[in-house]
Amino acid sequence: MVAYYYLVSQLPYLIYGQTVPLSSVQFKSLCQSALRPQDAALLEWCTLDPEPEALPGEGKGGSYRDAPRATPSPFINTWRHWERALRLHLARYRAQALGQEGAAPVDPPEDPVEVGALAKAALGLESPLEAELFLDQARWNAIEAMQGFDYFGVTTIYAYLLRLLLMERRVSFNAEEGFVAYKGLYTAIIAAAGGRASEGGGVSEISIESGEPK
Repeated sequence: MVAYYYLVSQLPYLIYGQTVPLSSVQFKSLCQSALRPQDAALLEWCTLDPEPEALPGEGKGGSYRDAPRATPSPFINTWRHWERALRLHLARYRAQALGQEGAAPVDPPEDPVEVGALAKAALGLESPLEAELFLDQARWNAIEAMQGFDYFGVTTIYAYLLRLLLMERRVSFNAEEGFVAYKGLYTAIIAAAGGRASEGGGVSEISIESGEPK
């Protein structure tokens, strides 16, 4: 297994909530010259969305109805599975709160077991911004747990990029922006999954953005 001692040892330590020491774009640019090409290519899969709309060499991304496409990185695969499960639990609890049982596009997976409780707790918070920060802290903790102890391996670099993305999201929040982000972040869940709770009518499509049937 390739070790990236020099790159990892030079990286500033990241603490959630503090100033971002470098941008995710700068970090990816730095990695392009430091990583093996096959490792650098997987940086494009390190996103906060478990199924990006488009990636280099790919067409339109998949949907949350299907499990994320596998990559050569077990860490990236685990992260994308975790985030997809969280988003699907959020969609399910929002649908239940609106009295639209079965309106979520697909049932969330049973694993990982903790994400259901996280989603329920977040949707119970009064402040949309508080809910966003709560979820991002949970994401941060999950990424650290998934990273493991191969400190100089490529997994550490992928985890570092994800944490930078979370820090950049936090910097962009203020009370108004947090509310918009809270509504908008999960809009793609139902849209990407086809948006239909039943074929040929029945329960109407639910918009995660507005919380109302379309």
